[in-house]
Amino acid sequence: MGKFENFIYGILQSRVKKALVILFTFVALGASVMMIPFEIVLAKMLPGKSANTFSIYVDTPVGSSVEQTKQVTQCVVDILQSEKQITDMEVFLASGAPLDYAGLVKGSGMKMDEHNAEIVINLTDKTTRDEKSFTMVQRLRPVLQKECETLIPKTSIKMIEMPAGPPTLASIVVEVYGENSDKLRELSKEVATILDKTQGLVDVDIMSDEIYTTYKLIPLTDKISRSSLSVEQINKILYLAFEGMVVGVKNTIDNNDQIGLFVNLSEQTQNIKENSKEFLRNKLSGLNLMNKQGVMIPLTEVVTLVEVESQPTIYHKNLKRFVNVIAETDMVSQVYPLLDARKQMMEYFSQNYIVEKEPGMSTYMFDLTLKDKQTGEKFLLRWDGEMKVTLDTFRDLGAAFIAALILIFLLLVIYYKSFALSGIILGGSFLSIIGVIVGHWVADLVTTETFFLTATSLIGFIALMGISSRNSLLLIDFAKALIVEQKIEKTKAIAMATATRAKPIILTAIAIILGSSLLASDPVFGGLGVALISGTVAAVIVSLIFVPVLMDNTKAL
Repeated sequence: MGKFENFIYGILQSRVKKALVILFTFVALGASVMMIPFEIVLAKMLPGKSANTFSIYVDTPVGSSVEQTKQVTQCVVDILQSEKQITDMEVFLASGAPLDYAGLVKGSGMKMDEHNAEIVINLTDKTTRDEKSFTMVQRLRPVLQKECETLIPKTSIKMIEMPAGPPTLASIVVEVYGENSDKLRELSKEVATILDKTQGLVDVDIMSDEIYTTYKLIPLTDKISRSSLSVEQINKILYLAFEGMVVGVKNTIDNNDQIGLFVNLSEQTQNIKENSKEFLRNKLSGLNLMNKQGVMIPLTEVVTLVEVESQPTIYHKNLKRFVNVIAETDMVSQVYPLLDARKQMMEYFSQNYIVEKEPGMSTYMFDLTLKDKQTGEKFLLRWDGEMKVTLDTFRDLGAAFIAALILIFLLLVIYYKSFALSGIILGGSFLSIIGVIVGHWVADLVTTETFFLTATSLIGFIALMGISSRNSLLLIDFAKALIVEQKIEKTKAIAMATATRAKPIILTAIAIILGSSLLASDPVFGGLGVALISGTVAAVIVSLIFVPVLMDNTKAL
């Protein structure tokens, strides 16, 4: 270690070299930290995880028939049949698939209407498949939406992957609160339009029923009684004409129960060619009822047909009326599209509303309050979903990191009875963030998918604080021992301590790097592995070069 000792001693003897070390360290710190706001290194809760299955939700407009939903679903199935990596598919019409993790979170088990369908896709094993499930979803999404969504206007086709992280309704959720139902619906559509135009967002959908035209048959009780008919007869003929019904029973020897005889008209007879009042009236005019005197009376004589609007479902949360607008991210972090969309919303809504931001660093710091300039009505845009979980997690981990710094500092002050030495150890430990961020940047360059700075990456950084502190402690204790016990001059003692303790520090770092390399390839804990590897490398360099310079400049040693 003689050469390394002379190298460190030469730096400590020169003011210019010490200034350059300090300057270069702070430049590296600033440059690495700025990689995050400049989007060179992207932050995300957890990266995508390749799975052996994913689902496709097909939502035709509310009021669509099961035949229309089936038409769109069949289009999706026809396209997917050419994919060699798909082993089998299962279609659930007018219902969701049996509940899985994604279904429990996203509410597919509650879908039981004719305009809903779910397709469960099973893939070949991920260990033998070249293409990952999330890249397959990204490739197939535009194809399916282009070819199949146009069959029925306002159809929504969403690709649902098994979430790798926390359970959330969607990557980005905008909860639109307000009391005026019409304005709330209009506002939700405007929010969805902005999200749809935001780069990186896909599968934008409004979780509310569309208002559509429906028809109501109102019995004319006076005419029914004068015609010697009953309302029960009218109900039965309508069920028979459009749905089918049990008209009799059959007794069997093997079964004690009676078996119903179900009569159902042909599909061609049941269907109406066009959704209009005239076609429905023509359909009803062909239905006749026999009264008690045996006279056939047309159904249209005893009922009236009224055109009305459908009644959409009203959703409440915390006793407040709201509408969910959801969107998924297309292989990008949720944070950056959110900031972009929020900026666009502030500019767009400021034309007709007074837009106010949520003050401070509260849980809902990105929320927007809208006040109508004309009516004074207030609306709230509240952000939720995986995006909020990401921000909350990074906030909590940041608070944990600050708490760790404070506790380490207090312990060091008690041990050394010196704020200067404690600050040197703490500063050297914090500088391992240079390696963490740069390591993620390098990992992103050498991987095919985006390598995100994730929650597990921050956990690795917090863990590095103890490792980095240990390196500085070794140097300071050894240097103090040389100065006090052997009366060696301070600069020479620091150089000797650095050279002597370099070997155990490097060996410890190699052990950490080798152990963490097993995590680096994991889709979820890869950030933790990279943070430990690159952060350890940075901690070693800082401990052996930057910390000795600070030690030489302090009078506490």
